[in-house]
Amino acid sequence: MRQGFEPINTALVTGGAGFIGSHIVDQLTATCDVTVYDNLTSGAKDNVATGADVIEAGLNNTERLTTAVQNTDVVFHHAAQVSVTQSVEAPTSSHAVNLDPSLEILEAARNSDTRVVFASSAAIYGHPEYTPIDEGHPKQPTSPYGLEKLTADHYCRLYHDLYGVETTALRYFNVYGPRQQGGDYSGVISIFRDQARVGDDITVEGDGEQTRDFIHVDDIVQANMLAATSDAAVGESFNIGTGDTITIRELAETIQDVTGTDSDIVHVDPREGDIKRSRADITKAREALGFEPKYSIKDGLTEYLSE
Repeated sequence: MRQGFEPINTALVTGGAGFIGSHIVDQLTATCDVTVYDNLTSGAKDNVATGADVIEAGLNNTERLTTAVQNTDVVFHHAAQVSVTQSVEAPTSSHAVNLDPSLEILEAARNSDTRVVFASSAAIYGHPEYTPIDEGHPKQPTSPYGLEKLTADHYCRLYHDLYGVETTALRYFNVYGPRQQGGDYSGVISIFRDQARVGDDITVEGDGEQTRDFIHVDDIVQANMLAATSDAAVGESFNIGTGDTITIRELAETIQDVTGTDSDIVHVDPREGDIKRSRADITKAREALGFEPKYSIKDGLTEYLSE
């Protein structure tokens, strides 16, 4: 069993050529041997830091996945089908990507001395009954994606409780930053940015009063490093956000201001079933892990949009 802040010698990042995973790889390559496991359907080799090995394979290749997990100190499991819409349209294929391989990874870790840091999601909570949302908040996911993340989150806890596997689930709120593709409410930042840069209307769904807790990808990396090295993280789940919010209308206005665009903000039909309020309570991560977001929402957006 890894103890305290013992250095990581070898790390596996599933989805390591994608948005969040590639930033984790950037951090890790300076201090340890890193292997990326990615089928490159949405990720890109250009995202992978020099020095990292790449296994180009799908999560359905159980033999290669199991071997990769068992040959590493820590696995950061970020490979996933991340589209809520796609999970609704094709729930069986979403399940096959998001849940079955997560169980295979945990089973492989059970038979080795491997810690698992799992990328969970605020989607497990569904429509909030209150904000800020703590880890004990009722969990009523509204999509197959949310249910898959919740089930894998529970499996992480169960594998720790039953088998002693060192697991941590990090429940990400709305992540943004370099290398992000558009989609859902994290990708809305890159969508608004692209609209502003070419002078198109910035399209806000509904009245724009929806609130979200946007967190910079560098702060997500910080949370992963803490989860991978701290004993206090083992067997636990943590909300990872900033604990602050911005409305979607304010987001559009910030992007307008930072980019200096002449784009107008235009309101379109609201998204069906949209969540009105979302905000993370990160007290547990602060107290147990020492997690402290570096970027406020507005500072992080300003830096990202200025790149």
